[in-house]
Amino acid sequence: MRTTCEILKESKTIAVIGISNKPDRDSGRIALFLKSKGYTVYGVHPILTEFEGIKIYKKLADIPEEIDIVDVFLNSNSIDKIIPDVLEKNPKVLWLQLGIQNDEAVKPAVEKGIEVIQNHCIAIEYNLCR
Repeated sequence: MRTTCEILKESKTIAVIGISNKPDRDSGRIALFLKSKGYTVYGVHPILTEFEGIKIYKKLADIPEEIDIVDVFLNSNSIDKIIPDVLEKNPKVLWLQLGIQNDEAVKPAVEKGIEVIQNHCIAIEYNLCR
């Protein structure tokens, strides 16, 4: 298993599930942070279509590019709902943000060989790697 620093160094594309355009939400701020660090960032949200130059899709499967990291900003109890889409898209990494963990829900992703990181902030980890 790769370290988080190796994952972040080797990754190029990130899909942010639960991206928000509300200024009090971390998801939008972190998506913009990742974009500023050179990643290609896409959002996944049922209503939004764009946020500060980031293209947003209704479903993960709609993104027309391979995804290295799926970064999730959803309640821990909602993780099971996104797993079928994650399995279909088959990213290298499923990353559940700080405060989000659901060991049972992520089992199918682990079994498919998708690396899973839970309860860690991708921006904090990025800064720790530099």
